[in-house]
Amino acid sequence: MLQRIPLENILFLDIETVPEQASYSELSEEARELWEQKTRFQRKEEFTGEEFYERAGIWAEFGKVICISAGYFQPGERLFRLRSFTGTEPELLSEFSKLLGGYFGRRNRMLCAHNGKEFDFPYLARRMIIHGIPLPDKLNLFGKKPWEVPHLDTMELWKFGDFKHYTSLRLLAHILGIPSPKEDLDGSKIRSVYYEEGDMERIVKYCELDVVTTAQIFLRFRGEELLGQGQIVHV
Repeated sequence: MLQRIPLENILFLDIETVPEQASYSELSEEARELWEQKTRFQRKEEFTGEEFYERAGIWAEFGKVICISAGYFQPGERLFRLRSFTGTEPELLSEFSKLLGGYFGRRNRMLCAHNGKEFDFPYLARRMIIHGIPLPDKLNLFGKKPWEVPHLDTMELWKFGDFKHYTSLRLLAHILGIPSPKEDLDGSKIRSVYYEEGDMERIVKYCELDVVTTAQIFLRFRGEELLGQGQIVHV
């Protein structure tokens, strides 16, 4: 089935998110109360709401998108083109929405991300709604039947129907023999790199690496040769 999907019809993507405010103290009193309620069961008695706030980027109601990286295969060529969106959240979401309304908005185009169905796709949709940005068709699932949803998820593909099985992108790449440059950054450090260091270039590089890795995993699922460095182009 995967071999029947033309590679050029798939947009591979990854997002990076952080808490919407730099610190818990910047939240309004009402927002603090709502945060406490939202995270009561996740943090249990181990953390106060303030201590737990550094994880707020996981929830679209309390976080924001700071980077979207996307990649696609050039039609007719074995080239993988990468593009990243940064700036204010309304700006980057609007620009990404335009991309989804163009070539990748066509009926047979699909989105692919690792754990995208549980995180990236719904997170983007929720933040667009929050900012009053019309949902592009590829993120608007209202009224769609399961087989009409244009989403692929490399983590879901690896589950083979085992709903309790979670495998990280890094682990999956490792066991499939997919090489990736050693990085000193992981998802838990994005907040500090963004708010304390202000190093967006580092975050973009990390996000783009995840997109390339997702595409490489998809190629392995199809039994195809991996991309070489010379076949990855920034646009």
